Amino acid sequence: MVVKCFQALFLISVLCFGVVSYSLPLSTFNRWILDSSSRVVVKLACTNWASHMEPMLAEGLHKKPLKDVVAKVVQLKFNCVRLTWATYMFTRYYGNIVSQTFDNLNLAQAKQGIAQNNPTILNMTHVQAFEAVVDELGRQGLMVVLDNHVSNPKWCCSDGDGNGFFGDDDFDYSEWEQGLIIVVGISIRNELRGRHQTEDDWYKNIPKGAQVVHAVNPDVLVIVSGLNYAIDLSFLKKHGLGTNFDDKLVFESHWYSWGVQAGTCFDNTNVVYNHSLFLMDGGDEVHQQFPLFLSEFGYDQRDKASSDSYMNCFLTAAYKYDFSWSLWALQGSYYRRDSQLDYEEVFGVLNADWDTIRNPEFIEALQGYI
Repeated sequence: MVVKCFQALFLISVLCFGVVSYSLPLSTFNRWILDSSSRVVVKLACTNWASHMEPMLAEGLHKKPLKDVVAKVVQLKFNCVRLTWATYMFTRYYGNIVSQTFDNLNLAQAKQGIAQNNPTILNMTHVQAFEAVVDELGRQGLMVVLDNHVSNPKWCCSDGDGNGFFGDDDFDYSEWEQGLIIVVGISIRNELRGRHQTEDDWYKNIPKGAQVVHAVNPDVLVIVSGLNYAIDLSFLKKHGLGTNFDDKLVFESHWYSWGVQAGTCFDNTNVVYNHSLFLMDGGDEVHQQFPLFLSEFGYDQRDKASSDSYMNCFLTAAYKYDFSWSLWALQGSYYRRDSQLDYEEVFGVLNADWDTIRNPEFIEALQGYI
């Protein structure tokens, strides 16, 4: 495959297509992400937007025009989007047309909605459509984190879905590396997990993947996650990642209520600290501070009890440690998930029709941390 490389928007994201660049180089210093020119601290306050499912298209384009969805993100005061992608979209389905894929998946109603709201998308390849989304995000002034969520386009995540760790059915190192070369400047893999995961193989493969990204474009940040569904980076206390680009390195972690169940908020925060937040403090164990990006957190926004407990705990830690973060999720629904059409995402900021905010009180509270 011939790949045309170009910088696509901001500091974190570089695609290989060839559109207008919205790049603003970022670097890191100790626990902070900085604007490389001004040395001003940049905090990522993102929302996740899924684009890694079987239709291989950013969700919701059958409900609203692309520019309107992006404008809503801006209105909600997020400054970036963590846009998910699947390796195979770039390595196996590069030339596939959106319209044909929706036909193959029997998504006639969703296709009709896209024809009404985003007609030009249907005749694009999936890669061109992905580029169009990135381009619009940049046009409206948003940063983008390109997240390699899975290899095989599907819902994530479980131990047995074939996408969890090197050696799984859909996680070949060489093809993963090929995807990293095509799509550069990213969160290099989401939620490593499963029976094949080991610290030794993490140290064997993750630094190589990070180096691949840095070699293709040394200006972008490289975002690295740990083990056990991106919860655990504690093994870095033993020895570091071993890169030569520490001023471009950001670590990421996830924090959901079911991933940390230690009792009180104080107990939960201590668990998260020991697994990942310690990187921001450095100290004798790691000898250096690093920025930490809590790239997924969220809850069922119909459940106010969860908001009062889990979310209050998360936001207290966000205030104390001042880390970057990305809320799961923007999308109010999926074209198809678990064989169900127009599946509602109850963690979504937007409702199932993508026209109103699901929980305005929560969003108002979250905006205080942006």
